Amino acid sequence: MIPQVFLNQLGLVCALGQGLLEVATALFGDRPTGVSERFDFADRPLHVGYVTKPLAPLDELPVPLRSRNNALLLTALAQVRPAVDDALQRYGPERVAVVLGTSTSGIGESEAAIVARAATGQFPPRFDVRQQELGSPALALNHVLGVQGPSFVISTACSSSAKALATAARLLRSGAADAVITGGADALCRFTIAGFTSLDSVSDARCNPMSVHRRGINIGEGAALFLMTREPGPVRLAGWGESSDAHHLSAPEPGGRGALIAMRTALERAGITPADVGYVNLHGTATQQNDAMESRAVSALLGGNVPCSSTKPLTGHTLGAAGALEAALCWLTLTDDAYGRLPPHWWDGEADPALPALSLVKPGEALGRPPRYVLSNSFAFGGSNAALILGRA
Repeated sequence: MIPQVFLNQLGLVCALGQGLLEVATALFGDRPTGVSERFDFADRPLHVGYVTKPLAPLDELPVPLRSRNNALLLTALAQVRPAVDDALQRYGPERVAVVLGTSTSGIGESEAAIVARAATGQFPPRFDVRQQELGSPALALNHVLGVQGPSFVISTACSSSAKALATAARLLRSGAADAVITGGADALCRFTIAGFTSLDSVSDARCNPMSVHRRGINIGEGAALFLMTREPGPVRLAGWGESSDAHHLSAPEPGGRGALIAMRTALERAGITPADVGYVNLHGTATQQNDAMESRAVSALLGGNVPCSSTKPLTGHTLGAAGALEAALCWLTLTDDAYGRLPPHWWDGEADPALPALSLVKPGEALGRPPRYVLSNSFAFGGSNAALILGRA
């Protein structure tokens, strides 16, 4: 019998707040918060998902591991640290793994160092180019926790941390580990904002997914960390699916075929039917091509009556952390209360007539009961697709 895997503990920080209660209160609130206007990441004011509260100190990390990215990660870790320490004691450090997703790592530190060098002729004394290495988040957790099991970072753009959760589940099912610290982190930096701006994909205002007036994404930052084990917990990672479009470097396959494969595979692995899905957290970037592709794929698989929403107008698009962050918001949806409150879809209400109609969640909407299964989608550059099915345990 294939063992089940559970998301036992969750640590969370994003533009909505820090910790489960604060984030849940903002997520299910009656007005959109989180994303706000900032002036310091581009040559014009943009709406971004910036974490405003103080983050965990980096004093215990060596200089090559000190970055805002790892500060976000340690902030999430602090919320689950007792459970992680208990797992290390019970299983032994060699039986605990770390699997994370990121896309920016410490690029922001390199940006600041280059600016300083241009002004002064030398790099700042606390700068180390290794701060931007993609493996840095896993090395940081290893350093703090003393983990000795498999430890690595996946970087497949916006599907990175969704794939990290799927990989963590495979480690547990194979017996290669007894507990996995898994999730993702990504920090805001000018590099990613400039890159998406060059693609005409960044919105000046709060993003507007599925609207005929949608103009692009808001970049965000955050971290979500789960302790995943085979021991029963409040939420089960019931299934996952992955696919590759092999269509274009930055554009999705227009018909949504790769997305459809990922979602179908996730349902099959979970052993459920489309009728069992009670809510869909859309990738929902508010770009022209992604929303068109995803709405076609979701409509083809699930029809137009399943409640759906994009939470990116609240958190921003956290890139490599998005899969884990949105799985975390699904975790809150499954565990929040008995009324089945759903994350609202904040937009202008002006549907694009060229897209299949989806049942987009209105503020305050609830199922009247907790959903049994939810689906979370993550679709990345290069056609890297991932879909997760989370279920109430």
